[in-house]
Amino acid sequence: QVQLVESGGGSVQAGGSLRLSCEAPAFAYYCMGWFRQAPGQEREGVATIDRDGTTMYVDSVKGRFTVTRDNAKSTLYLQMTSLKPEDTAMYYCATDFRRCSRIPNSRFRYSGQGTQVTVSS
Repeated sequence: QVQLVESGGGSVQAGGSLRLSCEAPAFAYYCMGWFRQAPGQEREGVATIDRDGTTMYVDSVKGRFTVTRDNAKSTLYLQMTSLKPEDTAMYYCATDFRRCSRIPNSRFRYSGQGTQVTVSS
């Protein structure tokens, strides 16, 4: 069983920043990413990064969020700035051996337990 451990969630006011981290077992994942899910809503892919550094973002976070990874440490990060109340959700770290572009609907092979992000207005 692959265990991903997220950290860094919390409560902030609108306009604030948070940095999420995710530690993964040291396998050669090609794609690592973040998705989020708010109560009663569908899962939404937030950002992904391939092993070669190729990134993708959902339109609503472009220019505000930055996804990075440290392949040597098998660690994924999500720097979130200018947070908005609509960013409030449980954020999940996820990994897969496929390229990010080949993963439909954020259905990664592995995902963590999630870390809560709450943004108040």
